[in-house]
Amino acid sequence: MVISMTGFGRGRSESDSFSVNVEVKTVNHRFCEMNIRMPRRLLKIEDKIKKKLTQHIRRGRVEVYVSLEGDGVVTRTVHVDWKLIEEYYQFIKQARERYDIEGTVTLQDLLSRSELLHIEESEVGNEELENLVLNAAEDAVILLKQMRVAEGEELKKDLLTSIAHLETTMIELQKYAPHVVQSFKERLTKRMQEFVNGQIDEARILIEAAVFADKADINEEMTRLKSHTQQFKEALKSQEPIGRKLDFLVQEMNREANTIGSKANDSNIAKKVVEIKSILEKLKEQVQNIE
Repeated sequence: MVISMTGFGRGRSESDSFSVNVEVKTVNHRFCEMNIRMPRRLLKIEDKIKKKLTQHIRRGRVEVYVSLEGDGVVTRTVHVDWKLIEEYYQFIKQARERYDIEGTVTLQDLLSRSELLHIEESEVGNEELENLVLNAAEDAVILLKQMRVAEGEELKKDLLTSIAHLETTMIELQKYAPHVVQSFKERLTKRMQEFVNGQIDEARILIEAAVFADKADINEEMTRLKSHTQQFKEALKSQEPIGRKLDFLVQEMNREANTIGSKANDSNIAKKVVEIKSILEKLKEQVQNIE
């Protein structure tokens, strides 16, 4: 199955106290790399979230965003430093008596001092909240996979079209191969006639043609190129992740095309090799986005 590495999914879970939103986004990457951004209180279930995601994602860079809402998310507690308040009050009282200062210490005076009184917020973490997060993550990754599969089907169509074009071009290329040696033999004969005034050493021509034929023979490369093409099509039917295998096959096909271009000294073959390399470049770009 062809699955794209690009996708997005969003999940939401709610209870009477909490509301959890989870967004999962994936892009191309050589391996499976996850980056989860969420409140600190949920760090202890990070491994559980990763495990749930990896059931559906085998390759790609994964960005996960977890957000919480609700009155039960944060608890607030008033902290009062009574000892410091007492010392503060006594200081003001003594200062007023010593220096004959008029005025009284009011409640507002005490509330305005942050070192005497402050409100501390603490995050709530419990099993209910953790289950909501995991459920939302499950919903998000399922939607993500559906998107990746749908895009993968479109990629598969494009890949098959490109492979069909490649096979057609290979057939056209192979038609020129038998003419390469004959063309070389004719050119060699003409040059020798010009050089020796019409007296030709047929044996020498045959030897030179045979040596050239051996060097210019592309049958082995064409056989491997056909084999790689067939393996590519078979891989598209697999249910396992195939991105790396397809990438390797494209590299090998490109290598065979380069060898064919360097061995066959023929302009028609050179044109077909350029066309093949153009198709392979398109295939390379496409397989980079496959899981």
